[in-house]
Amino acid sequence: MAEELRWALIVISVFVIGGLLIHGLWSVRKKDSPDTPSVERVEPNETTSEVQEPATAKPQERDEPEFGDLSFSAESHDEPAVSEQVVEEPEAEQQEAEEEPADAQAPTDFIIVHLQMPEGLTMDGSQLLPAVNMLGFKYSEEGFFNRHLDPAGTGPVLFRLVNMYNPGTFDIDNMEQFSTAGVSLFMTLPCDGDGLSAFNMLHSAAKKLADEFGATILDSNREEMTVESVREYVEKVRSFSA
Repeated sequence: MAEELRWALIVISVFVIGGLLIHGLWSVRKKDSPDTPSVERVEPNETTSEVQEPATAKPQERDEPEFGDLSFSAESHDEPAVSEQVVEEPEAEQQEAEEEPADAQAPTDFIIVHLQMPEGLTMDGSQLLPAVNMLGFKYSEEGFFNRHLDPAGTGPVLFRLVNMYNPGTFDIDNMEQFSTAGVSLFMTLPCDGDGLSAFNMLHSAAKKLADEFGATILDSNREEMTVESVREYVEKVRSFSA
């Protein structure tokens, strides 16, 4: 009887221990597995939407033509030739003049006066042509307006009027369609005749054209002409007249 009771307790103990083990394993698996399947789980996904402001178109700047360099030949009576290169000052011409023979009458310096129109305004060719004709300028085959010693258009050239912008010339046959934002007056030194008289004529022509078109007179540095800069020009002319 005692032997049978002992085996009965052993069997009951095995069942109890097995049941506890099975229940423990089931509890662990239930804890590891969430109620919602992983494929159905929705994770929060915060996205930041960037709003790009529309690009503001920049105003198109006016495409100004570049100032044409005037290359003067060794002979002071010859006409200037226009180059597409932009040169601040005609230093190259001075070097070229030094390489000429000693008896060649090469220009060694320049008097330069610019007439610049206000921003957005231009000189119309239909108005410019009669204005320069009244001042005694004569159109040359090279496309410039020359002021000769003789107002009739003969004799040496005292100074020239050119387009401030490339290509530097004027189309006499299409002046009605022509316009420019500025012109320049050039005088080579030394010049034929009375240098001071020629400069006074140049300065007077510049003032009359400036009044005609409402332009600003600038010196060779493209700064507004002052009494001091006029005096400096006069002294330069005198230095070549001595």
